[in-house]
Amino acid sequence: MSTVTAPATYTVPALNRPVAVLGAAAAAVVLNLIVWAIGAAAGGSFIMTDQGKASSVAAGGVIMMSAVPLLIGLTVAVLVSYVWTGVLRTAAVVGSVLSIATIALTVSTDFDTASTVALSVMHVVLVPVMVIALEGVRRTITAK
Repeated sequence: MSTVTAPATYTVPALNRPVAVLGAAAAAVVLNLIVWAIGAAAGGSFIMTDQGKASSVAAGGVIMMSAVPLLIGLTVAVLVSYVWTGVLRTAAVVGSVLSIATIALTVSTDFDTASTVALSVMHVVLVPVMVIALEGVRRTITAK
């Protein structure tokens, strides 16, 4: 006789707005720096040429490009959520689509393969970070 166990379910914790925004930005930065380090260890140079000039995506650039768009987008979403809670799920979808769509910008440059893969993965990393942060805020709002 066999028994069937229910699959594990995971729930997103309720998060207040500042914790969601700042925590998501911090998580994205840490995760993307890990991806950057793995890409560098795999031989990625993170150097591209633009109009004959070499540009590098160093750790500082990863920090800025991970934190700034996320901070702006999440801040706008959580501020609008004071008036319209539905913006949180809308923002999760729009932010996720934009994050994935902008991979095309990375692919269209002349980064080496390891750098292209790592930078593309960094875009993907932002998706669950955004979704968890926004869903956490939504849980807080709907719990009241």
